[in-house]
Amino acid sequence: MYAAERQQEILRLARDGGRVDVLSLAEEFQVTAETVRRDLKALDRAGLVRRVHGGAIPAGRLDFEPDLAERESTAAGEKDRIAQAALAELPDEGSVILDAGSTVGRLAAALPLDRSLTVVTHALPVAARLADHPGIDLHLVGGRVRHRTRAAVDAWALRAYGEIHADVVFLGANGYSPVGGLTTPDLAEAAVKRAEIAAARRVVLLADSAKHGQEHFARFGDLTDVDLLITDSGLAQADAAAIEAAGTEVVRA
Repeated sequence: MYAAERQQEILRLARDGGRVDVLSLAEEFQVTAETVRRDLKALDRAGLVRRVHGGAIPAGRLDFEPDLAERESTAAGEKDRIAQAALAELPDEGSVILDAGSTVGRLAAALPLDRSLTVVTHALPVAARLADHPGIDLHLVGGRVRHRTRAAVDAWALRAYGEIHADVVFLGANGYSPVGGLTTPDLAEAAVKRAEIAAARRVVLLADSAKHGQEHFARFGDLTDVDLLITDSGLAQADAAAIEAAGTEVVRA
């Protein structure tokens, strides 16, 4: 396959899936990762894609938001490791907020049955996973439910989070970086995440390394608002060091 043909196919995959990553493309086309990076650089120069950490997204798709089913199947192994590492951050018989998102959902599924916690969430999948947990005092925040994320947003949700002070919030994000901050495609989701940060004494961000460097439409905070980032080993050591230099602890699971 000639470079031009490969780049055309890469562009098609990016437009169909909303994102492509270097390693998957290298495997699919049986070329080196460096060859894929050159292809992405050429497409970026042409204004057809925008390069992000580990891959690229179609130009003009900064607000792209995959649905919950797609996010559940993406980077599954990394998300499981992140969720396991996050268990160490649970308070003893304290209160936690669990944000919407596939990685936070994995944390909810991994909560040991012998743990006693007060859990607040506006995410229907998280609530469903914890509804029968014998040690969880579950509080479900209401509001308008977004179909794409199965999470409550708008005034009811904001008002509820404004009335609590939790020990820790386990937060999700579609993108994070020291410069771009914490971002997500939807303004209503961003407002709830901002309220969650204000409602907790400690903020723990659960986000896989592919989200590093991504920037989406709605910004809901700075990375310095996060006390601890739990990510996977795909985050480069230099990037982790830069985040820690700005004041956020980093765990690479």
